Order: sequence, then C-alpha cells, then structure tokens
Amino acid sequence: MLTINFIAFDGSTTEIEADVGQSVMQAAINNGVPGIVAECAGACACATCHVYFDKEWLVKLPEPQNAEKQMLEYAIDAKENSRLGCQIKLTDELDGLVVHTPESQI
Repeated sequence: MLTINFIAFDGSTTEIEADVGQSVMQAAINNGVPGIVAECAGACACATCHVYFDKEWLVKLPEPQNAEKQMLEYAIDAKENSRLGCQIKLTDELDGLVVHTPESQI
C-alpha cells in the first residue's frame, strides 16, 4: 500500500491508501475523493479525472501518450502540469504522491 494526498482547490486535503498498479483515478474513486468525477471510468475519453502535479512528482511520472495529450486539450483550466488520473498507474516510487484537483470538477 502507498499513500496519496489529494489537495482540493480550496486547500482541503484527503489522504488515502492505494494499491500499487491502480490508477490515480481508481484510487480516488475507491476512496470517495471529491474532485475526481471519472465519467468514462478510465477510458481516457472525458478528462473528468484531470489533476495537477507539482514538478517534483511530475518528473516521476511516465510521459503522457497521444490519447492523453489530446484529451487534455478538452480539460477545463489545463496547465503544463495537468495529467489525467486514469493514465497514471501507481508505483512504489509514487508513495506519498501529492495530487491537486481543479475547481472545475467539484
């Protein structure tokens, strides 16, 4: 198990435990984290699991594939540090991960 800290746009924090191999999105849904809608259930087809990562974590993530890059074009308030939670698989290296959720997904 590893720990993920979700920080909402208002600064409130939700700390959860998740399994290696799960996606960030699935871990959030399984733990009732607010701000992760996941309308397409992880099919990389809606951008409602859009999240932000601080640079220290962003460099530990795999590069986004073309489908994710294209879907991020539809995300509200996308930034350079935007990713889709459904495309990030949890690894031991991501223990303690900090994930920021956008205001647009409340």
